[in-house]
Amino acid sequence: MFDFLKRRRREALRAEPFPEAWREILERNVRHAARLTPAEREELEQLTRVFVAEKTFEGCGGLELTDEIRVTIAGQACLLLLNRETDVYPELEIVLVYPHAYRAPARRQDGAVVIEGDEARLGESWSRGMVVLAWDHVSTSARHLGGGHNVVLHEFAHQLDAEEGDMDGVPELDSNAHYLGWARIFGEEFHELTQRLHAGRRSDIDPYGAASPAEFFAVVTEMFFERPRALRHGHPELYAELSAFYRQDPASAAARPRT
Repeated sequence: MFDFLKRRRREALRAEPFPEAWREILERNVRHAARLTPAEREELEQLTRVFVAEKTFEGCGGLELTDEIRVTIAGQACLLLLNRETDVYPELEIVLVYPHAYRAPARRQDGAVVIEGDEARLGESWSRGMVVLAWDHVSTSARHLGGGHNVVLHEFAHQLDAEEGDMDGVPELDSNAHYLGWARIFGEEFHELTQRLHAGRRSDIDPYGAASPAEFFAVVTEMFFERPRALRHGHPELYAELSAFYRQDPASAAARPRT
């Protein structure tokens, strides 16, 4: 009964004209949309409408929520869902939005010593239905396509990762063969990144990806959408795996004139 009601509610939402003010927000703040096909843009609008209707947004630290905040976050998050037979982040319930970087408890281990304290964060993703974001960083990365970093793409990649169970860098894939190829390629690339950093050598992949396989998946998702041609050139197998998962080819799209 719940699935039936959800389907009917979504059909009703999609039947309504997409608000022109929201379309302008997507064009202004989700710069990736300019590289989508007309069918993908329409799908992005439909997914954005469902996301805004079904997820709870809460302003923190004095932030007053607006449609621009909701639609910008929803539009960026829904880029990861295009062309895929998937739900709209079914485990996610609430998005907390701070005006700036916020402080959160942190715990790390240095050898036998456990260090606890607070650290500044731009975002985080919880497997128990919550994403936290800093709006100033969301809006800045949204308007500067190609900067290499996008906190929404990063945190919502974690949400996709968690849909299979643990956040382990392996989202839900469509076949056993895909899991085998993913494990080999991502394992090799993660090992290469950690070895390069250990040897004091630079990498075109953000060093934060070496923190864990989960962070590696989130970091290369950012790079896949933000710097796709660089990823395809330097890491063709990794790019191919992400392209098969996301069912998009942003490197080829980036070579076309923007509309």
